[in-house]
Amino acid sequence: MSILDVKDVTHGFGARAILENVSFRLLKGEHVALIGANGEGKSTFLNIIIGSLMPDEGTVEWSKRVTVGYLDQHSALKAGTTIRENLRLAFDKLFNMEKEMFKIYEDMAEANEDEVSRMMEDAAEIQTILDSSGFYFIDTKIDEIANGLGLLEIGLGKKVDELSGGQRTKVLLTKLLLENPTILLLDEPTNYLDVNHIVWLTNFLQNYENAFILISHDVPFINNVCNIIYHVENCNLTRYVGNYDEFKRIYELNKQKAEREYEKQQKEIDRLEDFIARNKARVATRGMANSRMKQLDKMEILEKPREKPKPSFRFKETKAPSRFLIEAKDLVIGYNEPLTKPMSFVVERNHKIALRGVNGLGKSTLLKTLLGIIPPVSGSVEFGENVVYGYFEQEDSKNNSNTAIDEVWNEYPSLTNHEVRLELARCGLTTENIMSMMKVLSGGENAKVRLCKILLKELNLLVLDEPTNHLDVEAKGELEKALREFKGTVLLVSHEPLFYESFISDVWNIEDFTTKIV
Repeated sequence: MSILDVKDVTHGFGARAILENVSFRLLKGEHVALIGANGEGKSTFLNIIIGSLMPDEGTVEWSKRVTVGYLDQHSALKAGTTIRENLRLAFDKLFNMEKEMFKIYEDMAEANEDEVSRMMEDAAEIQTILDSSGFYFIDTKIDEIANGLGLLEIGLGKKVDELSGGQRTKVLLTKLLLENPTILLLDEPTNYLDVNHIVWLTNFLQNYENAFILISHDVPFINNVCNIIYHVENCNLTRYVGNYDEFKRIYELNKQKAEREYEKQQKEIDRLEDFIARNKARVATRGMANSRMKQLDKMEILEKPREKPKPSFRFKETKAPSRFLIEAKDLVIGYNEPLTKPMSFVVERNHKIALRGVNGLGKSTLLKTLLGIIPPVSGSVEFGENVVYGYFEQEDSKNNSNTAIDEVWNEYPSLTNHEVRLELARCGLTTENIMSMMKVLSGGENAKVRLCKILLKELNLLVLDEPTNHLDVEAKGELEKALREFKGTVLLVSHEPLFYESFISDVWNIEDFTTKIV
């Protein structure tokens, strides 16, 4: 049974084509991954099917009585409310039905016998719906899902204004799962989730009876939860049956086949054109030359397979620092209240350290405190000699109106326009990306610009806060390679052990220092 039919959808922004004559059909129970390189139009496609963006051409048709739940990269929570209050909003429809039932009972006092009979039937129907929906066990259900995604550890009475980015994502995702829609639309749901909560979400989606469409660059996650792959590339959408590994195998085979057919046709075209050039002027062979010309005119010319720009990352190194780059003594971090017990440690030259621990315990806060961006609650942080660092922050400002080229040029004004463009191109950005504002770039394109600024700097310490969020598979692989080859020191926060296992020398768990119960 088809839940969603997308027919011949075309969409673009200005002169830039995003989707061309795309058709898509979602069947009941399908678990779909929507994949593709950064900026190919995956989030645009989701915005079109939910109706928040109108396509230039084509139609989107949902089957009747379908409920859609959408988690995107920029969902918001209602300020001033608690986590539990936000989660209870998932049952607004049921609460409204309960109010309607109570109103029916109140109106019965002034109704005649026939009206009372009808009203009793309405009330009974509502009561049946409430019972079958588990309305009277809502808080138990909330606690169950909230526990799976780690919200009970934070406390459901906490105001959402006080939450970290990862904690806010968990609230939004928990609310969405509680709504139990006919179809789930999830845009990068594992960003900001911890490893153990990704495991919980994996188990939940594996057993999810309804359909979902998932945008993700997390290959193990896709492999575990999806059975259909839709690949967005060069404005087209192609369907593959199976998980990501199966898609990759078939995609590479098709790509090689297309390249062989293109090369074969080019050789045939060259052969025909050479024959025509040599024989069209001679009377004796003019007929054969004309025949070859007709053959060439009738030929359906194959397009050369287009290659997307591939990123190339290499960090520049400066002279070695002192043995200890950072020394923390009795350090306590936090904002309005301490997040940790006193910590004493050193960051040693050429060590590559991964920070792990559940969201909200202060991993990002620790990085900012070590770099002096925010002050410690108590204790001290001292830098060694000749320490030069590059810092990748988890998210860029949502209102950054700089173009990509200006973002880099402002930091490196001595570079020429051509040199800045060349460096951005090396990071996998197109000419169009380079001239676009940071706030309109996709999450992955934005991250590549910010990485570019670090790649241009000679340094001996890299401090990276979730650098793989939003990056496509190729960019993640290239970043892993660059960090493995970097001769300096690395301090990394990441929720993807598979990303950092090949180069990390130490793992620090912030749960060992937290003042919170985990």
